[in-house]
Amino acid sequence: MIVTLIIVCEVGFWVLLAAGLALRYWAKMPRASVAVLLCEPLLEALLFVATAVDLKNGAAPDWKHGLAAVYIGYSVALGHSTVKWVDVRVAHRFAGGPPPSTPKYGVPRAIHEWKLAARWIAAAVIAMGLLQGAIWYVGDGGDTGSMEQWQQRMLFLIAINVIIALSYTVFPKKEPAVTSGRR
Repeated sequence: MIVTLIIVCEVGFWVLLAAGLALRYWAKMPRASVAVLLCEPLLEALLFVATAVDLKNGAAPDWKHGLAAVYIGYSVALGHSTVKWVDVRVAHRFAGGPPPSTPKYGVPRAIHEWKLAARWIAAAVIAMGLLQGAIWYVGDGGDTGSMEQWQQRMLFLIAINVIIALSYTVFPKKEPAVTSGRR
């Protein structure tokens, strides 16, 4: 049930996003667009409640419950930036908005990577908190090994993101030299 609900929530996220942007750019209904986009957090709340009820009804905690925590962490920490990322691209493609821009070189790129790492770290910390809550909720009588494995994976995710951001800081990509075109 939990895996199906995670898939439904993921599909629902993209359906709501597409509907919200369609209302904004094609139907020219910005208020309705905001209302639809504000429904997205309800998906995470539904998944959280369903996971808690599943555990309360005696389900053995396993990888599915851990995946639900990770999905909720991602949605909370990166959902808004994902919506903004898609919105900029749709606005550019279909509504004459400015082209998307991501810094490519030097300090601006390093700052961009650290901001992205911070979002991923927040997602991992949220997931770890939810997982710890589930571990406490299940108590000593249940097998919580899969939840603890997910927590370790989140620590690995944090480490990877810090390494990537650090690499852009220590080894910044340099802007290519501009050639005048003369020979």
